[in-house]
Amino acid sequence: VWDCGTGNGQAALELASRFEQVIATDPSEKQLAEATRHPKVDYRRASAESSGIESASIDLITVAQAFHWFRQPEFFAEAERVLKPGGVLAIWSYNSCKISPEIDREVHALYEGTLGSYWDSARKLVEEGYSSVALPFPEAGAPEFDMRASWTLPQLLGYLGTWSALQTYIKKNGSNPLEDLAPRLASLWGPDPAHQLHEVRWPLAVRIAVKDGAHQK
Repeated sequence: VWDCGTGNGQAALELASRFEQVIATDPSEKQLAEATRHPKVDYRRASAESSGIESASIDLITVAQAFHWFRQPEFFAEAERVLKPGGVLAIWSYNSCKISPEIDREVHALYEGTLGSYWDSARKLVEEGYSSVALPFPEAGAPEFDMRASWTLPQLLGYLGTWSALQTYIKKNGSNPLEDLAPRLASLWGPDPAHQLHEVRWPLAVRIAVKDGAHQK
């Protein structure tokens, strides 16, 4: 497997439980330095468009929440080169998380209202679930997936604090909108926001293409 745009290797580690070898690439040395080591994962610094991987050597290419940063024509050419006949390209993304209607409204107001103009233009591809992307091989259907976690309010606020648009907002305005949002979320969370857990769900948008159209279920 080639996990392209692996970041700190979260998807690569999961893939290592199912595949004999995972080549996990990312252009960022900092991200790779933070990745957890695993005997089946070979971390390499490389771009999506020039992996350095041997031609026709890969059974599966995965891209988890990174495809929108790639130069699509060059990446698709690289995928064509490294995939074996019948090999699979799987890309997926996730947008806003889901907790409860009341909390979701507050988070959406932050995402779309306060931070709307601060998102990079590439974010639009994520919001549409990559639906406008023309994949280079015949497409195969994907079942529905989502990610789930159980979080306290501080964990949710920590996650929101990693949003790139939020960091851009802070740099440009010198203030953090989470300071106003946190009390409103606390009033919705329950009697003990620091310890009470809520299920957090991210629906995944998954697109799968199979080189030469030969695939197995």
